[in-house]
Amino acid sequence: MSSLADLKDLDLDLNNIGNWPVVLKAIVIALVCALVVAGVLYLDTFDQQAALEKVQKEEETLKNRLKIRAAKAAILDELKAQLDEMRSDFKKLSRQLPNQTEVPELLVDISQTGLASGLEFNLFKPNPEQPKDFYAELPIQITVTGKYHEFGTFASGIASLPRIVTLHDIALSRGSKDNMVMKATAKTYRYLDEEEGGK
Repeated sequence: MSSLADLKDLDLDLNNIGNWPVVLKAIVIALVCALVVAGVLYLDTFDQQAALEKVQKEEETLKNRLKIRAAKAAILDELKAQLDEMRSDFKKLSRQLPNQTEVPELLVDISQTGLASGLEFNLFKPNPEQPKDFYAELPIQITVTGKYHEFGTFASGIASLPRIVTLHDIALSRGSKDNMVMKATAKTYRYLDEEEGGK
């Protein structure tokens, strides 16, 4: 108890630290050192924690990128096979498009298909080509007279031609007697080679 009483009687003047007891000086020095060490550790740890969080975010981003690239790499062979198949299909389909020298033959095939179906041509008018992306459309205005089932035979015959021909804007109306009149636009397509602007 006397030591507590002695501490109360001490004049702890901060301007007169040199006169403090050695034990008290050691305690104060230890506290100051502990505070300095704690402050340095806190500030250094705070900076390191921020740097660690930044690195962890970058790591997560890189992991996500790696997952995406790994998924793409896993299906790369499948995509290459699909691309090869698409190229093969494109070649097959482009063979169904007539070239410039085959267009006149195709026009004859269309008109002969109509005549073989029993239709009578009132109009068969090829219009100018309309260039598109890698092909050109050749629209042909046709007006034919015949019976309903003959129109079906004609459409079926057009579909079975070796070259692509499609029928558009079909309009049916009554003709004379038991005949009907069909107005339509038949379109055939021609692949454009590179000299003509095809890709």
